[in-house]
Amino acid sequence: MKIVFMGTPEFAVASLEALIEAGSQIVGVVTAPDKPAGRGQKLSESAVKKFAVDNGLKVLQPAKLKDPDFLADLKALNADLQVVVAFRMLPEAVWNMPPKGTINLHASLLPQYRGAAPINWAIINGEPESGVTTFFLKQEIDTGDILFVEKITIADDVTAGEYHDRLMHKGAGLLVKTVKAIESGRYTEQPQEQLAEGQELKHAPKIFKEDCRIDWAQPVGKIYNLIRGLSPYPAAFTELNGKTIKIYGANKETTAPQHTSGQYETDNKTYLKFACNNGYIYLTDVQLEGKKRMGIEEFLRGQKL
Repeated sequence: MKIVFMGTPEFAVASLEALIEAGSQIVGVVTAPDKPAGRGQKLSESAVKKFAVDNGLKVLQPAKLKDPDFLADLKALNADLQVVVAFRMLPEAVWNMPPKGTINLHASLLPQYRGAAPINWAIINGEPESGVTTFFLKQEIDTGDILFVEKITIADDVTAGEYHDRLMHKGAGLLVKTVKAIESGRYTEQPQEQLAEGQELKHAPKIFKEDCRIDWAQPVGKIYNLIRGLSPYPAAFTELNGKTIKIYGANKETTAPQHTSGQYETDNKTYLKFACNNGYIYLTDVQLEGKKRMGIEEFLRGQKL
Protein backbone atom coordinates (compact mmCIF):
# COMPACT_ATOMS: atom_id res chain seq x y z
CA MET A 1 0.00 0.00 0.00
CA LYS A 2 0.99 3.59 -0.53
CA ILE A 3 0.86 5.38 2.83
CA VAL A 4 0.84 9.04 3.80
CA PHE A 5 2.02 9.59 7.38
CA MET A 6 0.87 12.58 9.45
CA GLY A 7 2.50 13.60 12.73
CA THR A 8 4.59 16.23 14.45
CA PRO A 9 6.32 15.44 17.80
CA GLU A 10 8.85 12.83 18.92
CA PHE A 11 6.01 10.47 19.88
CA ALA A 12 5.15 10.12 16.18
CA VAL A 13 8.72 9.51 15.02
CA ALA A 14 8.85 6.04 16.59
CA SER A 15 5.76 5.02 14.59
CA LEU A 16 7.10 6.40 11.31
CA GLU A 17 10.42 4.66 11.85
CA ALA A 18 8.69 1.36 12.69
CA LEU A 19 6.59 1.52 9.51
CA ILE A 20 9.68 2.09 7.38
CA GLU A 21 11.52 -0.77 9.07
CA ALA A 22 8.49 -3.01 8.45
CA GLY A 23 8.74 -2.28 4.72
CA SER A 24 5.79 0.09 4.37
CA GLN A 25 5.82 2.40 1.34
CA ILE A 26 5.66 5.94 2.72
CA VAL A 27 4.88 8.22 -0.23
CA GLY A 28 4.59 11.42 1.82
CA VAL A 29 4.80 12.91 5.30
CA VAL A 30 2.56 15.72 6.50
CA THR A 31 3.76 17.71 9.51
CA ALA A 32 3.51 21.15 11.11
CA PRO A 33 5.12 24.22 9.52
CA ASP A 34 8.49 25.32 10.87
CA LYS A 35 8.11 27.66 13.85
CA PRO A 36 10.36 30.33 15.43
CA ALA A 37 11.90 29.04 18.66
CA GLY A 38 14.54 30.01 21.21
CA ARG A 39 16.13 33.36 21.94
CA GLY A 40 17.15 33.93 18.35
CA GLN A 41 13.67 32.95 17.09
CA LYS A 42 15.27 30.72 14.47
CA LEU A 43 12.91 28.48 12.54
CA SER A 44 12.63 25.10 14.22
CA GLU A 45 11.60 21.93 12.39
CA SER A 46 9.30 19.32 13.93
CA ALA A 47 10.82 16.02 15.05
CA VAL A 48 8.87 14.24 12.31
CA LYS A 49 10.17 16.57 9.61
CA LYS A 50 13.78 16.08 10.70
CA PHE A 51 13.37 12.31 10.56
CA ALA A 52 11.54 12.44 7.22
CA VAL A 53 14.19 14.63 5.58
CA ASP A 54 16.99 12.41 6.93
CA ASN A 55 15.26 9.43 5.34
CA GLY A 56 14.58 11.08 1.99
CA LEU A 57 10.80 11.26 2.36
CA LYS A 58 8.61 13.84 0.65
CA VAL A 59 7.37 16.41 3.21
CA LEU A 60 4.25 18.60 3.12
CA GLN A 61 3.83 21.38 5.71
CA PRO A 62 0.44 23.04 5.21
CA ALA A 63 -0.49 26.05 7.32
CA LYS A 64 -4.15 25.22 6.69
CA LEU A 65 -5.40 21.71 6.04
CA LYS A 66 -8.24 22.94 3.81
CA ASP A 67 -5.90 24.87 1.52
CA PRO A 68 -6.71 23.86 -2.11
CA ASP A 69 -3.03 23.62 -3.06
CA PHE A 70 -2.31 21.28 -0.15
CA LEU A 71 -5.34 19.11 -0.95
CA ALA A 72 -4.18 18.87 -4.55
CA ASP A 73 -0.64 17.90 -3.49
CA LEU A 74 -2.02 15.34 -1.05
CA LYS A 75 -4.31 13.80 -3.66
CA ALA A 76 -1.43 13.61 -6.13
CA LEU A 77 0.40 11.25 -3.76
CA ASN A 78 -2.36 8.72 -4.55
CA ALA A 79 -2.18 7.10 -1.11
CA ASP A 80 -4.19 3.98 -0.29
CA LEU A 81 -4.10 4.72 3.44
CA GLN A 82 -3.30 7.64 5.72
CA VAL A 83 -1.75 7.14 9.16
CA VAL A 84 -2.07 9.82 11.84
CA VAL A 85 -0.01 9.97 15.06
CA ALA A 86 -0.07 13.06 17.29
CA PHE A 87 -1.24 15.53 14.66
CA ARG A 88 -3.98 18.11 14.24
CA MET A 89 -7.68 17.42 13.86
CA LEU A 90 -8.29 16.67 10.19
CA PRO A 91 -11.11 18.02 8.03
CA GLU A 92 -13.22 15.43 6.22
CA ALA A 93 -11.68 16.43 2.90
CA VAL A 94 -8.41 15.04 4.23
CA TRP A 95 -9.36 11.98 6.29
CA ASN A 96 -11.89 10.75 3.75
CA MET A 97 -9.49 10.99 0.80
CA PRO A 98 -7.73 7.59 0.58
CA PRO A 99 -9.74 4.48 -0.48
CA LYS A 100 -8.72 2.47 2.59
CA GLY A 101 -9.39 5.37 4.96
CA THR A 102 -7.32 7.11 7.62
CA ILE A 103 -6.21 5.46 10.85
CA ASN A 104 -5.07 7.09 14.07
CA LEU A 105 -2.94 5.92 16.99
CA HIS A 106 -4.25 7.25 20.31
CA ALA A 107 -2.45 6.97 23.65
CA SER A 108 -5.36 5.62 25.70
CA LEU A 109 -7.81 2.74 25.85
CA LEU A 110 -10.61 4.26 23.82
CA PRO A 111 -13.36 5.25 24.39
CA GLN A 112 -11.72 6.37 27.64
CA TYR A 113 -9.60 9.54 27.62
CA ARG A 114 -10.51 11.04 24.27
CA GLY A 115 -8.73 14.33 23.79
CA ALA A 116 -5.39 16.09 23.64
CA ALA A 117 -3.69 14.88 26.85
CA PRO A 118 -4.58 11.21 27.50
CA ILE A 119 -1.26 10.25 29.07
CA ASN A 120 -1.34 13.09 31.58
CA TRP A 121 -4.95 12.62 32.64
CA ALA A 122 -4.68 8.85 33.09
CA ILE A 123 -1.87 9.36 35.62
CA ILE A 124 -3.47 12.40 37.26
CA ASN A 125 -6.59 10.30 37.84
CA GLY A 126 -4.57 7.45 39.34
CA GLU A 127 -5.46 4.84 36.72
CA PRO A 128 -3.81 1.42 37.22
CA GLU A 129 -3.54 0.89 33.47
CA SER A 130 -4.00 2.60 30.13
CA GLY A 131 -2.59 1.76 26.73
CA VAL A 132 -2.73 2.49 23.02
CA THR A 133 -5.54 2.15 20.47
CA THR A 134 -5.69 2.22 16.68
CA PHE A 135 -8.93 3.26 15.02
CA PHE A 136 -10.42 4.66 11.84
CA LEU A 137 -10.95 8.41 11.84
CA LYS A 138 -14.38 9.91 11.43
CA GLN A 139 -15.97 13.32 12.03
CA GLU A 140 -16.03 13.49 15.85
CA ILE A 141 -12.57 13.50 17.43
CA ASP A 142 -11.31 10.13 18.76
CA THR A 143 -14.65 8.39 18.14
CA GLY A 144 -14.02 6.14 15.13
CA ASP A 145 -14.30 2.35 15.03
CA ILE A 146 -11.55 0.59 16.97
CA LEU A 147 -9.11 -1.77 15.24
CA PHE A 148 -6.55 -2.92 17.83
CA VAL A 149 -5.79 -2.21 21.49
CA GLU A 150 -2.84 -2.92 23.77
CA LYS A 151 -3.08 -2.44 27.53
CA ILE A 152 -0.10 -1.28 29.60
CA THR A 153 0.05 -1.04 33.39
CA ILE A 154 0.84 2.28 35.06
CA ALA A 155 3.31 1.91 37.94
CA ASP A 156 2.52 3.84 41.11
CA ASP A 157 5.62 6.00 40.75
CA VAL A 158 5.82 6.47 36.96
CA THR A 159 5.78 10.00 35.55
CA ALA A 160 3.96 11.13 32.42
CA GLY A 161 7.30 11.47 30.64
CA GLU A 162 8.34 7.91 31.46
CA TYR A 163 4.94 6.48 30.52
CA HIS A 164 4.96 8.53 27.31
CA ASP A 165 8.11 6.71 26.21
CA ARG A 166 6.62 3.28 26.94
CA LEU A 167 3.46 4.09 24.99
CA MET A 168 5.49 5.58 22.15
CA HIS A 169 7.25 2.27 21.46
CA LYS A 170 4.24 0.04 22.19
CA GLY A 171 2.14 2.23 19.94
CA ALA A 172 4.64 1.97 17.10
CA GLY A 173 4.42 -1.82 17.21
CA LEU A 174 0.62 -1.74 17.35
CA LEU A 175 0.51 0.60 14.36
CA VAL A 176 2.63 -1.75 12.26
CA LYS A 177 0.29 -4.61 13.23
CA THR A 178 -2.69 -2.49 12.21
CA VAL A 179 -1.25 -1.48 8.83
CA LYS A 180 -0.40 -5.11 8.00
CA ALA A 181 -3.94 -6.17 8.96
CA ILE A 182 -5.49 -3.53 6.70
CA GLU A 183 -3.14 -4.51 3.87
CA SER A 184 -4.24 -8.15 4.16
CA GLY A 185 -7.89 -7.31 4.82
CA ARG A 186 -7.84 -9.39 8.03
CA TYR A 187 -9.31 -7.11 10.64
CA THR A 188 -12.59 -6.31 12.32
CA GLU A 189 -13.89 -2.95 13.47
CA GLN A 190 -15.57 -2.40 16.82
CA PRO A 191 -17.77 0.69 17.22
CA GLN A 192 -16.83 2.74 20.27
CA GLU A 193 -20.51 3.15 21.09
CA GLN A 194 -20.65 -0.56 21.98
CA LEU A 195 -17.64 -0.31 24.29
CA ALA A 196 -18.94 2.86 25.91
CA GLU A 197 -22.18 1.23 27.06
CA GLY A 198 -22.30 1.09 30.85
CA GLN A 199 -19.01 3.01 31.23
CA GLU A 200 -18.51 6.42 32.78
CA LEU A 201 -16.32 8.07 30.17
CA LYS A 202 -13.35 10.11 31.35
CA HIS A 203 -11.94 12.81 29.10
CA ALA A 204 -8.47 14.16 28.37
CA PRO A 205 -8.79 17.84 27.47
CA LYS A 206 -5.87 20.15 26.80
CA ILE A 207 -4.06 21.11 30.01
CA PHE A 208 -3.95 24.78 30.98
CA LYS A 209 -1.84 26.58 33.56
CA GLU A 210 -4.47 26.56 36.28
CA ASP A 211 -4.78 22.77 35.95
CA CYS A 212 -1.15 22.62 37.11
CA ARG A 213 -1.54 24.64 40.32
CA ILE A 214 -1.38 22.44 43.43
CA ASP A 215 -4.24 22.70 45.92
CA TRP A 216 -2.63 21.62 49.18
CA ALA A 217 -6.04 21.05 50.78
CA GLN A 218 -6.39 17.94 48.59
CA PRO A 219 -5.45 14.41 49.76
CA VAL A 220 -1.78 13.51 49.51
CA GLY A 221 -2.42 10.77 46.91
CA LYS A 222 -4.26 13.13 44.61
CA ILE A 223 -1.49 15.74 44.78
CA TYR A 224 1.19 13.09 44.22
CA ASN A 225 -0.63 11.86 41.09
CA LEU A 226 -0.96 15.43 39.81
CA ILE A 227 2.78 15.99 40.17
CA ARG A 228 3.80 12.83 38.32
CA GLY A 229 1.02 13.25 35.75
CA LEU A 230 2.41 16.68 34.79
CA SER A 231 6.12 15.78 34.90
CA PRO A 232 8.16 16.84 33.03
CA TYR A 233 5.74 19.02 31.09
CA PRO A 234 4.00 21.31 31.79
CA ALA A 235 4.86 20.57 35.49
CA ALA A 236 2.81 21.08 38.64
CA PHE A 237 3.62 24.25 40.57
CA THR A 238 3.04 26.09 43.81
CA GLU A 239 4.30 29.26 45.50
CA LEU A 240 7.30 29.30 47.83
CA ASN A 241 7.93 32.59 49.64
CA GLY A 242 6.25 34.58 46.88
CA LYS A 243 7.95 32.79 43.98
CA THR A 244 6.66 30.08 41.68
CA ILE A 245 8.31 26.69 42.06
CA LYS A 246 7.74 23.86 39.59
CA ILE A 247 7.75 20.34 41.00
CA TYR A 248 9.02 17.51 38.76
CA GLY A 249 9.49 14.82 41.41
CA ALA A 250 8.13 14.10 44.86
CA ASN A 251 7.52 11.43 47.49
CA LYS A 252 4.41 11.09 49.61
CA GLU A 253 3.82 10.38 53.27
CA THR A 254 0.36 9.57 54.58
CA THR A 255 0.34 10.62 58.20
CA ALA A 256 -1.53 13.05 60.42
CA PRO A 257 -0.04 16.43 59.44
CA GLN A 258 1.26 18.74 62.13
CA HIS A 259 0.85 21.78 59.91
CA THR A 260 -1.95 23.59 58.10
CA SER A 261 -2.40 22.50 54.47
CA GLY A 262 0.08 24.38 52.30
CA GLN A 263 2.59 25.09 55.06
CA TYR A 264 6.08 23.80 54.50
CA GLU A 265 8.81 22.43 56.74
CA THR A 266 12.50 22.04 55.94
CA ASP A 267 15.85 21.36 57.60
CA ASN A 268 17.47 23.51 54.88
CA LYS A 269 19.71 20.56 53.99
CA THR A 270 17.97 17.39 52.86
CA TYR A 271 14.21 17.83 52.80
CA LEU A 272 11.41 20.25 51.99
CA LYS A 273 7.88 19.04 52.57
CA PHE A 274 4.42 20.56 52.21
CA ALA A 275 1.43 19.62 54.35
CA CYS A 276 -1.73 18.25 52.70
CA ASN A 277 -5.01 17.36 54.34
CA ASN A 278 -3.85 13.84 55.26
CA GLY A 279 -0.06 13.84 54.99
CA TYR A 280 2.99 15.43 53.40
CA ILE A 281 4.53 15.79 49.95
CA TYR A 282 8.34 15.70 49.98
CA LEU A 283 9.80 17.62 47.05
CA THR A 284 12.70 15.84 45.32
CA ASP A 285 13.14 17.57 41.92
CA VAL A 286 12.26 21.26 41.53
CA GLN A 287 12.81 24.48 39.60
CA LEU A 288 12.38 27.91 41.16
CA GLU A 289 11.43 30.68 38.75
CA GLY A 290 14.54 32.14 37.15
CA LYS A 291 16.66 29.15 38.18
CA LYS A 292 17.59 25.81 36.64
CA ARG A 293 15.96 22.50 37.51
CA MET A 294 17.74 20.69 40.35
CA GLY A 295 17.50 18.03 43.03
CA ILE A 296 16.21 19.12 46.41
CA GLU A 297 19.57 19.05 48.25
CA GLU A 298 21.22 21.24 45.61
CA PHE A 299 18.20 23.54 45.70
CA LEU A 300 18.33 23.91 49.50
CA ARG A 301 22.04 24.74 49.45
CA GLY A 302 21.18 27.88 47.50
CA GLN A 303 18.18 28.93 49.60
CA LYS A 304 17.46 30.13 53.11
CA LEU A 305 13.91 29.13 53.94
